[in-house]
Amino acid sequence: QVQLVESGGGLVQPGGSLRLSCAASTYDLSNYVMNWYRQPPGKERELVATIPRAGGNTDYADSVKGRFSISRDDAKNTVYLQMNNLKPEDTAVYYCNGYHFLAPGIQYWGLGTQVTVSS
Repeated sequence: QVQLVESGGGLVQPGGSLRLSCAASTYDLSNYVMNWYRQPPGKERELVATIPRAGGNTDYADSVKGRFSISRDDAKNTVYLQMNNLKPEDTAVYYCNGYHFLAPGIQYWGLGTQVTVSS
């Protein structure tokens, strides 16, 4: 069982930046594909960014390309989401998600962190 704990959310003005962190309780995060999802108020949860194991290409939702950047530090068992030029429509609960590359059917989720973009 892997626990994921998000942090770094908060209230930010439009155009501002936030950096989310996801701490994982596993010694081999390097073998996990990691994702950030978000769920805006009253809407479905959506995939925001994906980072595969080392050497793979990251991928982003069209709505955040050029503004968000996902990264990982396997030595610290942590995944990050750098969010720049935030817009009100980025307001959502952001969730960290991951799965071992050999067991994609077993998904792990954090409890989420609230991001609110408002003036």
